[in-house]
Amino acid sequence: MTKKRIFSGAQPTGQLHIGNYLGALKNWVALQDEYESFYCIVNLHAITLPQDPATLRKATLDLARIYLAAGVDPEKATIFIQSDVPEHAELTWVLSCIARMGELERMTQFKDKARIKTENIDRVIAEYNLTVAVDRHEKGSDLPAESAIKIAESIAQLKQTRSTAGVGLFTYPILMAADILLYQTDLVPVGQDQKQHLELSRDLAERFNRDFGGTFKVPEPFIPKAGASIKSIQDPSKKMSKSDENVNGSIFLLDDADTITKKIKRAVTDSGTEITFDETRPAIANLLTIYQLLTGKTSEECVAHFDGKGYGQFKGELAEATVEFLRPFQERVNHYSDEDFAVILKKGADKARSIAVATLADVYQKTGIR
Repeated sequence: MTKKRIFSGAQPTGQLHIGNYLGALKNWVALQDEYESFYCIVNLHAITLPQDPATLRKATLDLARIYLAAGVDPEKATIFIQSDVPEHAELTWVLSCIARMGELERMTQFKDKARIKTENIDRVIAEYNLTVAVDRHEKGSDLPAESAIKIAESIAQLKQTRSTAGVGLFTYPILMAADILLYQTDLVPVGQDQKQHLELSRDLAERFNRDFGGTFKVPEPFIPKAGASIKSIQDPSKKMSKSDENVNGSIFLLDDADTITKKIKRAVTDSGTEITFDETRPAIANLLTIYQLLTGKTSEECVAHFDGKGYGQFKGELAEATVEFLRPFQERVNHYSDEDFAVILKKGADKARSIAVATLADVYQKTGIR
C-alpha cells in the first residue's frame, strides 16, 4: 500500500524553541514512520525579510542539523534545502499568474510581518473613506473625532506599508503553495496560524486543475490536538516565537540548563494557587501543557501530581523536566560529520528534485510553456 505524502518546513531564521519542537518537530518524527515525509529548510522564504548572507548560510545548515537531532531519520524521511530544488521558484511564478491580489491582501501573516498593527484595517478601508470621514466630522456629524483619527492613521499606515514592504513578503504564500503542490502532497502539518496559507494552496490547486486539467493533489491539513500552539511564558496571549523581542518568553532548543531554569522561574503565572488546565488561567495552563508534553504524562496525571503544590515547586519541576528533555537533543546536534551531513542533504535534494521535475514538466506542458 502506497503511503500518503507529507510536506513541511521551517525557516532558518532565529533560534528554534520548544514550541517549535512540541508543535512541529515532535510530530514530524512520529509521522515519518506512517507517511512518506518531506521536510524542507525553506531558506527562500527567509529572504522575504533582510538577512545577513553569512548568517543565513550558517543558519540553514544548523537547522538541518536540528532536524536530525530532533529525530528525523534520513533513512525514513527526505531532508533537503529549498534552494537546492529550483523548481520551487519556477512553480511559484506559474501559480502567481493564477493567484488573485485580493487573496494575498487577506493574508494575516503579511500584515503581521509588515507590521500592520491595526487589527481591523480591512474593515476600516471597506467601511470608510478617509476624506469623507474627516469631512463629515468637520460638518458636525456624529462621527467622533477619535474615530476619524484612527481611520486616518490606519489608512496612512497601510499606504506606508504598501510602499515599503518587499514584494516577496506579499507573495510568499504563493511560494508556500508551490512548496506543497510541487510534491503532490496529501497532508500538511500546520498550526492554526498557517491554516489560511494552506487554504490558499488548496484554492490554487483547484483553480489550476479546473483551468488546465487535473494536475495537483489538493492537500489536507494535519493539525495536532496538543502542542500545536505553545504560548509565550511571558505573555500567554501570544505564541512562543523565535522572533519575540523578549527572549525570556521562549525556551530555545539550545539554551543551557542555567538559562532554562532562570526563564522558567521568571515565567508569568495567574492569580490563585491551583495548578490545572483552566482556560481562564492561561499562564499556568500553558506551563502545565509544556510539562505534560515533555514528560508524556496525561493531563489527569499532571493535575494529580501537582495537587497541593505551590508555583515554586511546579516551576522547579518544569525546569528540571525541560533540561532533562533537551539534554540528549543537544548532544545529538553535532552527531553527524560534515561529510555525512553533506551526503544526507545531497541525497534529499536529489529525491525531492526527481518529483519536482516531473510535476513542473506536467505544469509546463499543460500551460503551453513547453
